[in-house]
Amino acid sequence: MEPYVLGFNEIDKSYLSSVGGKGANLGEMTKAGFPIPQGFCVSTSAYRSFLQASSEMEGFYEELNQLHFDDLEQISRLAQQIRDHINSLTMPEEVKNAIVSAWQATGRDKAYAVRSSATAEDLPSASFAGQQDTYLNVIGQEALLKAVQNCWASLYTDRAISYRAKNGFDHRSVFLSVVVQEMVFPEVSGILFTADPVSGHRHTISIDASYGLGEALVAGLVTADLYQVRSGQIIKKQISKKELAIYSLPQGGTITKPLPPESQEAQALSDSQILELAAIGQQIENHYGSEQDIEWAYANNKFFILQSRPITSLYPLPAVSDTDFHVYINFGYIQMMTAPMKPISISLISNVTNFLVPTPAANKRILREAGGRAFADFTKPLSLPPMRRRILKLMGGMDKAMATALLEATSHQEFQRVTVPKKVVARTVIRVAPHVVTVLAKAANNLLFKNPATANRQATAFINEKVAENKNILAMLSCAERVRFIRRSMRNMFPEILTKIVPYFIAGMLASGRLETKLKNKFGDVEAAELLSKLYKSLPGNVTTEMGIQLGDLADHARKSPQLIAYLQNADNPNFYEGLYNVPGGLEFKKELDRFLGEFGSRCAGEIDIAKPRWSEEPAQLVPSIMSNIQTASPGEHRNKFYQGELEAEETAQYILSHFGFIEKKWVFRLLKVYRNLMGMREHHKFALIQLMYLYKRAMLEDARFLVEKGVLAKTEDIFYLSLEEFIALLENGNAVLKEGTIEARKRKNLSDQKLRSPRILTSDGEMLNGRPVVEGGPEGAIIGSGVSAGVVEGIARVVLQPEDAKLNRGEILVAPFTDPGWTPLFTSAVGLVTEVGGMMTHGSVVAREYGIPAVVGVDNATELIKDGEWIRVDGTQGFVEKIEHP
Repeated sequence: MEPYVLGFNEIDKSYLSSVGGKGANLGEMTKAGFPIPQGFCVSTSAYRSFLQASSEMEGFYEELNQLHFDDLEQISRLAQQIRDHINSLTMPEEVKNAIVSAWQATGRDKAYAVRSSATAEDLPSASFAGQQDTYLNVIGQEALLKAVQNCWASLYTDRAISYRAKNGFDHRSVFLSVVVQEMVFPEVSGILFTADPVSGHRHTISIDASYGLGEALVAGLVTADLYQVRSGQIIKKQISKKELAIYSLPQGGTITKPLPPESQEAQALSDSQILELAAIGQQIENHYGSEQDIEWAYANNKFFILQSRPITSLYPLPAVSDTDFHVYINFGYIQMMTAPMKPISISLISNVTNFLVPTPAANKRILREAGGRAFADFTKPLSLPPMRRRILKLMGGMDKAMATALLEATSHQEFQRVTVPKKVVARTVIRVAPHVVTVLAKAANNLLFKNPATANRQATAFINEKVAENKNILAMLSCAERVRFIRRSMRNMFPEILTKIVPYFIAGMLASGRLETKLKNKFGDVEAAELLSKLYKSLPGNVTTEMGIQLGDLADHARKSPQLIAYLQNADNPNFYEGLYNVPGGLEFKKELDRFLGEFGSRCAGEIDIAKPRWSEEPAQLVPSIMSNIQTASPGEHRNKFYQGELEAEETAQYILSHFGFIEKKWVFRLLKVYRNLMGMREHHKFALIQLMYLYKRAMLEDARFLVEKGVLAKTEDIFYLSLEEFIALLENGNAVLKEGTIEARKRKNLSDQKLRSPRILTSDGEMLNGRPVVEGGPEGAIIGSGVSAGVVEGIARVVLQPEDAKLNRGEILVAPFTDPGWTPLFTSAVGLVTEVGGMMTHGSVVAREYGIPAVVGVDNATELIKDGEWIRVDGTQGFVEKIEHP
């Protein structure tokens, strides 16, 4: 039987299930020789024995399991009942004797800190930090026993119960150890982080320090001094005004006292003490092999370590095989998909850039995983000034905040030391030049000579041909050979397919730049911007716009039957199709839906992640968009809007031409024609990629059935948690098996990754940079972003996190984390747009300009700062959002 009490010198990190994370760490550090005040742990075995005396806990557990985490009133009522019950129980003699014996051996005349250390049976590493109670300056046997029992009862505080309910922990499986540690009466105390918890910088030690006990910091009673140390040097000292401190009383307990004026703004630790403490913190990090959050105290000219735990808030770093400085760009921000992707999606998409590197091994790839997101390592290109200027300009068009964050990263001293050997530059140029020259030559030809009116037809025919070709090849292959073909196809995606499509849009961009210059010289900046905005409306050949129009047609088909509309309002995904057969108008609607899905069924929100269900797989995802269209638009309104946009663009073109003389008019006419026909083709390359990736997904799911039949996988969708290389190995080797628990561990990681807020730019030092868009002239209190579609609109903010959950009404402003083509159907219902991610050339911005609705993008935390239902003003010209009173 496990002992009821274990001394610090008897335990280490392997005792998590017995003494919880807090107790195990104290034992681990004691054995490692760190300055830990002595003490012991009352084990979870003692807690279990104590609860055996209760005949009512089983009933309480049943009630707890019925509670919802946000039912605060019921949680409070039940929590109080359980705590009162636990405090009424008598502690078993054998448990009491073990605690008293350990206390006497440690020192009956000493004062103690008594802290809770909870753990879970099915997840021993769960720390439940801050959920239970702590008692300081506990003196005497009876006070100690009472504090231990109070800690046991604190397992059922309101916050602890709500936390467990929200995170899916069975209340029966969570147990509590109690740490009893000799009390230190510090002159100064605080918290040390061996990595900066704010910026994420891994090599910056951050120290908070204040007078007296550290509980004043935890309780938020004082603002501590902040010291930062890097490479053995103090790089920052921020001295605060410390008006209060908590001190221990001789008879037990604590008191909060005001500090004398001369101490309030004095530096709590000397420079030499700061460096000494930083060195101890570094030693503890080295011992654990991970960044640590450390509680410390300074008393009697000595530092004591009271606790150490891993820092859980740091964003994970991409794996590399060197110690060089790297700058990573979040690929998800470029693709308007900030949610985490599953492993096979990152593995698949990372192959697209592999044509740029000679040996595309996992640690050499340009795209690498961190926190479930794909990050592009652009360090070497950025170190070359000409490339850096072009990349910063390109990023500015995608997301101004990303461009400013990237500029900040390249200004760091560490980055200034990055060099690229001339041989590497030469090899890269030789490898890339043929593709770049080909693209630019085709773009120039499209700009100057080719008929732009035929571009869309030619590109579409090419895409259809490639899709059919891949479909035929996939049908002839199977298992490992088929997945190898998929991997090879992704590696050749840019040189073989995208280079044939991208030149159309580049020509449109070139025409746009030259046309803008012409218009500014002729009309001035303000009128030129207005004219370009009108020219951008209803661009022909935009596959995403066409998708939105056809979805509007679907809505028009549905609105003919009230019974069908009623069905759609309550349709569920699994039986969506079957139900249509039994509804008047359902069969006709299904035929139109099938036609739509035949063209656009490979799409969905977050479509760059192949694990996301496509519209063809779950057609019910389209229902909210269809219903929003029915509720906010009249029949045919979507096509009429597009037609009106075409007329306005044509009138604008004629107006522009009328202001130029004979010689210039011919060139301006060419620019207008190229601009109108090719700017709409910005989505073609991604549409090609998404269609091919959907083919690959279906093929891989077919091969996954083979692994399910062999018992290697539990279900076909488990392949989403493998890399392509792992998938190939399992298909190729008939005896191959996955390490037990691999899929489950990766599913847990994916859930954990969803809670991370990924940065725009990440450095190999761990620094998270998000940048800020620069806006001048915004009113006080405005929420700042980037204006990407001119105009001002006021209305109700409708915060939408997933398009399948959207319920937009007429006149509402869409507020979203991002938008990609899967969100396009909602634009027909919205009168304005606000997103957290984006720039001038990202999807939402382009569609907003086409639809003529004001838009502000790149608004950090927009879906949190703006509450659903608030009345807001969106200024897409100046780039800000205001909360205003409903008129």
